[in-house]
Amino acid sequence: MQITRQADYAVRAVLHLARSGDQRTATSTIAEEQKIPPSFLAKIISQLSIAGLLHTSRGARGGVTLAREAKDITLLEVIEAIDGPIQLNECVGNNGSCSFEGDCPLRPVWCDAQDELVQRLRSTNFFTLLQQGGKVSAL
Repeated sequence: MQITRQADYAVRAVLHLARSGDQRTATSTIAEEQKIPPSFLAKIISQLSIAGLLHTSRGARGGVTLAREAKDITLLEVIEAIDGPIQLNECVGNNGSCSFEGDCPLRPVWCDAQDELVQRLRSTNFFTLLQQGGKVSAL
């Protein structure tokens, strides 16, 4: 399993903004410093804004800021804003989607693994990441 490149870029952009505090940051600065294609970043910023994670403003003094404090934004929120709900296997979320559902020894393993991953992402906020030196470990 691997998160999408778009979700990875979103995490890096939010981490960059968390480092900036309340200061507005131009998307061009984020794109350059985080090595994210500008057109791709524009779409990501829009999705994160719609999800209520970022504030954007246009104009000469425009830019992007976090909509909430870094401690109140989790990795799970950012990833799900871009990729949608995490689902390791289609049988985890949709009962009835697997013909082996009633007699499958794998479903509990997938469910437990997904629960652990979601909990880890939910309990990791961007303030904590900054405290750890701003390094995001491999998910």
